[in-house]
Amino acid sequence: MPPFPWSLWVGVMLCVLPAVRADAEDSSLFLGWQDAWIFRLFLNVLGYATIIIPGYFLIGYFKRVNYLETGRGLCFPVIKTCVFGNESKGGLLDDASVTSRNEAESSSSARQAGKLLFCAAGLQVSYLTWGVLQERVMTRSYGATGAEGSGERFKDSQFLVFMNRILALTVAGLCCVVFKQPRHAAPMYKYSFASLSNILSSWCQYEALKYISFPTQVLAKASKVIPVMLMGKIVSRKSYEYWEYLTAALISVGVSMFLLSSSTNKHPSTVTTFSGVVILGGYIVFDSFTSNWQDNLFKYKMSSVQMMFGVNLFSCLFTVGSLLEQGAFFDSLAFMARHSEFAFHAVLLSVCSACGQLFIFYTIAQFGAAVFTIIMTLRQAIAILLSCFLYGHAVTQVGAFGVAVVFLALFLRVYARSRMKKSGKRPQQTPVQKV
Repeated sequence: MPPFPWSLWVGVMLCVLPAVRADAEDSSLFLGWQDAWIFRLFLNVLGYATIIIPGYFLIGYFKRVNYLETGRGLCFPVIKTCVFGNESKGGLLDDASVTSRNEAESSSSARQAGKLLFCAAGLQVSYLTWGVLQERVMTRSYGATGAEGSGERFKDSQFLVFMNRILALTVAGLCCVVFKQPRHAAPMYKYSFASLSNILSSWCQYEALKYISFPTQVLAKASKVIPVMLMGKIVSRKSYEYWEYLTAALISVGVSMFLLSSSTNKHPSTVTTFSGVVILGGYIVFDSFTSNWQDNLFKYKMSSVQMMFGVNLFSCLFTVGSLLEQGAFFDSLAFMARHSEFAFHAVLLSVCSACGQLFIFYTIAQFGAAVFTIIMTLRQAIAILLSCFLYGHAVTQVGAFGVAVVFLALFLRVYARSRMKKSGKRPQQTPVQKV
């Protein structure tokens, strides 16, 4: 056996350790390997696996024994809904959305303007409040006494994801009961794929704020169109127009200008670290998969509220299971009991998230995706300015020009889509997600 190349190992360690040490110095939260984001992510995924793996074998067993034909008893309807569903697929649907949009077109201009203002105000208030609270919860301390008191930071992003999902599940469930919904067709387990990727993207979104500034995160969200297009082309074999590639390139250039303009001699809250970029990349990948998987699920005849209920149901199951296994659930509740301000912020964060999802569905039903995109583009621009004002993030001239390029590209994208619709062409629809 040849001798181990110790000199090579030492050389690699000398190259790697400075980078690791520099990244650790950028983040005051890196107190030990237990606090490392990659270790916490591993624990979360391990918790999800304890639910997913038994479920996988159970589903395989029921399909293998042809339970749909031979099953009987009280559990049969539940197993049928979860494993088999009604395999017939309807149109891409939403009949309610088409009806509502026709009613909006035939209503008076004043009434339409009032609805538009209501939708715009609801979206802006819900998501601007949500964005500001998100940064407050993940980057500031609670319980600080006096000017020099350090206080205590909340670190478990997964608990915030659970809080958001349990309230969204409640709201979606009430909507399904109160309002008439189409007959549900999809096997329930298929929601778990979108749910898992949605949980991981939300966790990355919260966790990234420990390592990057909020304006950087908002700009990265604006560039989600690029990985969504790539995944749509690979997975769903979609085709795109030339202007879609052009605007995607402009968005990429603008985001790069903003990120490269950051300097490491600024306040730690404005620094973009390597860990932050990696986590943000994970957020974009997981969120792109969620979009495309939900797009496939809509081939079943279902409403947006039913989609919201199914995804949030599995999200609550995954997150509460993982939190209980790690012992973090009761630790987070204890943190809420110690800091009433955090409890208020966490509840308000969940309310804003749930209300924002409802406003998304209502806006698209009434005015279509183009108007919704314009409203949310304005929301992103206002969110960056509001965050810079409240938390003192510095933006250089090059970074500001990059921001302008990104939002110019987004508005060009909306304009090109509206022109295509007027000319009778039907552009590829990118699934709308929580922004």
